[in-house]
Amino acid sequence: QVQLVESGGGLVQPGESLRLSCAASGFTLEYYAIGWFRQAPGKEREAVSCISSSDGSTYYLDSVKGRFTISRDNAANTVYLQMNTLKPEDTAVYYCSASRGCGRKGDYWGQGTQVTVSS
Repeated sequence: QVQLVESGGGLVQPGESLRLSCAASGFTLEYYAIGWFRQAPGKEREAVSCISSSDGSTYYLDSVKGRFTISRDNAANTVYLQMNTLKPEDTAVYYCSASRGCGRKGDYWGQGTQVTVSS
């Protein structure tokens, strides 16, 4: 069964960190670009970061540059999103998606993990 499962979300205070994981099963994540997206209540989903399958190029939303880092562990079939210096505006449900290239339509999606940044 093809599946993407996100984990690592939670409630943190501003300035703290979280690491999200996106674990794949049923397919080899190494051959896909993996993107992280987020959707806050009442807002449209936005692309946060992406890592390509070909050369590991990474892309970030301007508002998270310098704070978030995407990485992949092909042996573990997992992609991570390290989120540092979290801000209240980072509060959202975070989803990962596997696609044929960054910016392309996702072939597979996870169910999402909630990240809440609040004092």
